[in-house]
Amino acid sequence: MSDLIHLLPDSVANQIAAGEVIQRPASVIKELVENSVDAGATTIHVIVVDAGRTSIQVIDDGKGMSETDARLSFERHATSKILQAGDLFALHTMGFRGEALASIAAVAQVELQTRRKEDEIGTLINIAGSKLTRQEPVSCPVGCNFKVDNLFFNVPARRKFLKSNSTELNNILTAFERIVLVYPQIHFTLHHNGVEMLNLRAGSVRQRIADVFGKQYSQDLLPVEVHTAMCTVTGFVGKPEAARKKTGCDYFFVNGRFMKHAYFHKAVMKAYDRLVPEGMAIPYFLYIEVEPSEIDVNIHPTKTEIKFENEQAIWQILSAAVRDGIGKFCEVPSIDFDTQGQPEIPLFDNNSFQDNFTAPKVNYNPDYNPFKQSGSHSSGSAPSQWESLYEGVEQRGTTIEMPLEQPSFFDDDNIIEPQSANEMISEKSPAHYQYKGKYLMTAVKSGLMIIDQHRASIRILYDKYMSQQDGRVITTQKLLFPETVQFSPSEAVSLLQLMPELTKLGFDLSDLGGNTFAVNGIPSGIDGIDPKSLLHEMIDDTNSCQLSTVNSQLSLRLAQSAAIPYGQILSNDEMECIINDLFACTNVNYTPDGKAILCILPQGDIEHLLG
Repeated sequence: MSDLIHLLPDSVANQIAAGEVIQRPASVIKELVENSVDAGATTIHVIVVDAGRTSIQVIDDGKGMSETDARLSFERHATSKILQAGDLFALHTMGFRGEALASIAAVAQVELQTRRKEDEIGTLINIAGSKLTRQEPVSCPVGCNFKVDNLFFNVPARRKFLKSNSTELNNILTAFERIVLVYPQIHFTLHHNGVEMLNLRAGSVRQRIADVFGKQYSQDLLPVEVHTAMCTVTGFVGKPEAARKKTGCDYFFVNGRFMKHAYFHKAVMKAYDRLVPEGMAIPYFLYIEVEPSEIDVNIHPTKTEIKFENEQAIWQILSAAVRDGIGKFCEVPSIDFDTQGQPEIPLFDNNSFQDNFTAPKVNYNPDYNPFKQSGSHSSGSAPSQWESLYEGVEQRGTTIEMPLEQPSFFDDDNIIEPQSANEMISEKSPAHYQYKGKYLMTAVKSGLMIIDQHRASIRILYDKYMSQQDGRVITTQKLLFPETVQFSPSEAVSLLQLMPELTKLGFDLSDLGGNTFAVNGIPSGIDGIDPKSLLHEMIDDTNSCQLSTVNSQLSLRLAQSAAIPYGQILSNDEMECIINDLFACTNVNYTPDGKAILCILPQGDIEHLLG
């Protein structure tokens, strides 16, 4: 019987490794740009075609490679970053495994042009599916020029499962942002299908954040800086008023490497206890510097997870640093005693006051006794013919007529069946009562119906917006002065994808370029709502949902923003309108996100409570 175990060919082994390292076009850009950073580049250009499916090109002005190094760089475990196992605990570079280029070359067609400063001529290499197809001298500038075409051309199953171009472009932007935020001293550009999406000049960290996410972020950030013997924490955290319902701008960088760390995230959010509502997220950009020997980055192929030797201590330092940054922002301003140029306030002169003014005299009746009874009847008796005082008074919304009949319109869970909704709405009381600006109470034959006014309004508006997206009448309210909104590159890509749905809802948006949009019109009925915040929330909601539920998510977010708030006082006619509109909805029992809208207090339970 022949032996069963054998060594895999290098091409197969490289494809297996590529399955972990190269998952999508964003992975290629991450690996190539990190190599450019390690090469000491001061300018890095990224050019993408069809979200990386067709072509990815990364051009840098780093130190380049010799002819031998250029060929060897595509071999597995070939690296210039480390020499021995001990170097893993003294890393000062982004890469170190030597798997990236070999993995890329295994699943794509790669062309490399590179030259060192001391060389007169460079090297051209072509590799496809791990096979060298061409190598020759070439005239090229100093640095490296990687061009990756037809990603996953030899792995059709992987190429088939790539997402839409907009989704893959969002992933590219996310990977790109995680690198450019760490190296503000490097000039980065990103082009997609011939259009410049980012042009980030060298500058400070704060300027880089503003260039990537918009000037508004720069205005809402507080500096953080703490130096200890164990670690250094610098960066920026958001002001409490910058809280958003969805997270997305929470960045940890450890020794220049992006990191995900749920435990440290709790340390940041702990500092905002009782400063922001529960469930809200705060943007932050925090840079942690520790000794390389005290962390281990070699625990995940994407290198986004890091183990710390002193995790608990760093948690406490991080939390204290964020609290200190917030505390400085909340300090009471000092009193300014500089009176130069201020109006003079005359001093109080007691003698002059007595000469010009006299104290008022109080007159009172010493014989007055409030407890002395007077008149022909006691204070506790009602006046005669008191009924005449209430003649002509209209019926108010605070009285409820309680019918005595108790039909079985509801099951045990107080769920109103569709076939009984019309009968119920015709038999309810014409008068309603609003309890504490939150609940509407009205009488029905089976008892007392209690409706949450905010949730009822959400259901009504949700059905209205969903019907608009089904092709019915669109109502847009034009703005006298259009507002401009700046988005991050990833948000701008998502917004362009959502444009048709937003137009159906009543938004009128114009693309001004540079990730900036003009809001020319908004859906009617949402006066007083900030369209900038609303659009940001809509984008956040749809980024995490499936394509089939985008319309529903947009309608729900718009309904939640425009719904009648708690505390708004309603007239009886307004309450009547809400109840009638609610019973005309597709579901009177629950909001689109599953919250109960109403409940019934049966007549029998009321009689039992008062029996």
